[in-house]
Amino acid sequence: MKKIGILVFFGLISWTGISQGNNQEYIKKVLETTEVELLYSYYSQDGDNAAVTGGEGTEKLTDMTPTIVVSIPIGEDNVLSLDAGISAYTSASSSNINPFDGNNSASPWVESSGASRSDVLTYFHPTFTHSSKDRNVIVSGNMAVSAEYDYFSFGFGGGYTHLMNEKNTELGIIGQVYLDTYNPQYPIELREGFFDSRITGTGTYSPLFNEFSELKRNTYSISLNFSQIITKRLQASLSLDMIFQEGLLSTPHQRVYLQDRNDFFIEEFQLADNVEKLPFNRFKVPIGGRIAYYLNELLSLRTYFRYYYDDWGVTAYTGSLEIPIKISDKFTVYPMYRYYTQTASDYFYPKETALSTYEYYTSDYDLSAFNSNQYGFGITYRDIFTQSKVWKFGLKSISFRFNQYERTTGLSASIFELGAKFIMD
Repeated sequence: MKKIGILVFFGLISWTGISQGNNQEYIKKVLETTEVELLYSYYSQDGDNAAVTGGEGTEKLTDMTPTIVVSIPIGEDNVLSLDAGISAYTSASSSNINPFDGNNSASPWVESSGASRSDVLTYFHPTFTHSSKDRNVIVSGNMAVSAEYDYFSFGFGGGYTHLMNEKNTELGIIGQVYLDTYNPQYPIELREGFFDSRITGTGTYSPLFNEFSELKRNTYSISLNFSQIITKRLQASLSLDMIFQEGLLSTPHQRVYLQDRNDFFIEEFQLADNVEKLPFNRFKVPIGGRIAYYLNELLSLRTYFRYYYDDWGVTAYTGSLEIPIKISDKFTVYPMYRYYTQTASDYFYPKETALSTYEYYTSDYDLSAFNSNQYGFGITYRDIFTQSKVWKFGLKSISFRFNQYERTTGLSASIFELGAKFIMD
């Protein structure tokens, strides 16, 4: 399943240089004490173009994601961050991997009550960061492990950041590798041994399907980042990502209905002609830029723009604006807006428009042409002196964010996010 939902993480590392008595200088720890961040996200969507049922059917889905991030100082120069969480979803569309295991009549518009309607993803992501004594060089390494019923992912990577020009200029590079493996859950009618006497249609149901022989997917990425403080009020940054994927890039449980094949049904549910077939390689290049401008003590502007290209024929543009408004020493509210537009992939075809002779095809509307609007607001409470206490922890910040997402394909989603950061006394 694909979702649009987005979790917002806060900065975990800060560095400061100070001097003390008799002009003797020393470097403050990168992180003074252990910090614990608790995050929770609730995501809900609905639409009419489920990829599991060939681009037509309910996209109703809910997802809850609790996360904990613990940042631990190790000596003066090092920080170990442990990021772990689960993502538990219930999906009407994925329930229709097997639409015949429920109590209702089989239909792409009705979710089945079977086992495939829900799943839990768990993940663990440790990161180790080392800062030089002068705090001008930061080196990091990380691992990432995640698993759900039909998918396992292992990743690793590292980064290098160099600050110069009295820390007004920042250059960085990040490399990441993900090695993923599918345990494919094909649509029930395409599995070996499937037979149902209720099949209706002209002729004999004989799909084109063959199981995938390649069940691995590898992703390699390099990110280049440049940030510059231009004036006391203005800061800008640029980023360039290069991402290469190889292996099984098709989703094994997403059906396709072809124009030149007869239609077969069980009850109101149309049986698949095949699953989506996509190339075994993909190259992506996003280029982004940010500008932050401080207007006055009450108001700031944060803008973002991104151009995206890949060799599947998708090009996209993203623009967003966030306006933090400081309403008191501790409270900040920030309305936000994001616009996105993309062209369709060369391999996207709505239901029953692709031909069986085509090498590649999909009816996943995430690869269609569409525009989207996302708007919302957030509020943040910050207590730099951590006067509020919870057991042995001082509350440093708490935040809430809500976003509403609307896509021209008809998909609509709501995203609620809550976060709290604590410092151990």
